[in-house]
Amino acid sequence: MNNTLQKYLPELAVAPCFELIKTHGVHLKIVNHRVTRHGDYRRLPNGLHQITVNASLNKYRFLITLVHEIAHLVAFETYGRRIKPHGLEWKHTFQHLMVPFIRPEVFPSQLLPIIANHFKNPKASSSTDARLSIALKAFDVEERQHSYVYELPQGSIFRLYNGRLFKKGNKKVKRYECVELSTGRLYLFQPNAEVELVN
Repeated sequence: MNNTLQKYLPELAVAPCFELIKTHGVHLKIVNHRVTRHGDYRRLPNGLHQITVNASLNKYRFLITLVHEIAHLVAFETYGRRIKPHGLEWKHTFQHLMVPFIRPEVFPSQLLPIIANHFKNPKASSSTDARLSIALKAFDVEERQHSYVYELPQGSIFRLYNGRLFKKGNKKVKRYECVELSTGRLYLFQPNAEVELVN
């Protein structure tokens, strides 16, 4: 397991992550890229704890995702199954589990203040924190082939991964109002949503 983790995690995060996996009886599956999620946690019918994480994530997002999912397991085991999946109990657990990793030996110096700020009140996904998501994307191995919604000129047409077409509108507080061309329905997009510019 240690050798496998070395491929996906920052070097000094391997041993503590291995310890977390062992301590909490995690069955870790590293899976092919999924568009809709970075990872997930499930308690299997036989009582085992399965965590899946996308193999396509860069090592810093992989670490955050792995600890995020372990925090679900620990929060459920500590507080019971009736808690909200991303409620206060999970947030406190996630913060507690992440603290040993938020240091310059694990994360690059340019990421540390953004990560520290994120963990004051962690979100349900690192992707919903636009600042953190964009900062993490800088460490992706493959070259970015899409645009972020915030980069597009107002009124431009863009396509999602599933082929749906939208027209970019005004910014409302933090998100952008965009109209789906086929239905005329209004949707709100995070500034860091990756899309393909059509025109």
